[in-house]
Amino acid sequence: NFHAGSKTTVSNIIMSIAVMLTLLFLIPLFRYTPLVVLASIIINAMLGLIKYQEVYYMWKVDKFDFLICMASFFGVIFSSVETGLVVAVALSLVRIILVASRPKTSVLGNLPDTSSYRSIAHYSYAQFIDGVLILHIEGPICFASANYLRERIMRWIYEEEDKIESSGSPSLQHVILDMG
Repeated sequence: NFHAGSKTTVSNIIMSIAVMLTLLFLIPLFRYTPLVVLASIIINAMLGLIKYQEVYYMWKVDKFDFLICMASFFGVIFSSVETGLVVAVALSLVRIILVASRPKTSVLGNLPDTSSYRSIAHYSYAQFIDGVLILHIEGPICFASANYLRERIMRWIYEEEDKIESSGSPSLQHVILDMG
């Protein structure tokens, strides 16, 4: 109503009367309209509700969120709103469990001429410190993630020891866990 230029609630009264008259007198005219035409009208109206740029951005940023979005969308389209909602909530719970049980880990390195330590994967110029392996854990530590973290940390240690053996650098003496 605001975008149409309405200033008072009289427009709501007129609109409700128009809808009531349409439902009373014009609905019988639509009795013979095929369901396919009605479905195409509904789909056409629905397509205007989808924000394509936001869905594309979701695809670029987080594939699992995109999967949840598409699963709920198709659940609503092909079944019902309740089904789409149940699918979205179930997949969101699966995501929470996955994040809690498998937190991200990364190796940190010192940025030259600073006292900052950043991920080696994101900062290629970050430098290793001889004999020290610094690991950053980006999630909660709980019983669900304990085995995964132990295995992941041991894998980082074994990989670092293999690199040290092949390069002839000083042996690995310390492992620092950054859990901030």
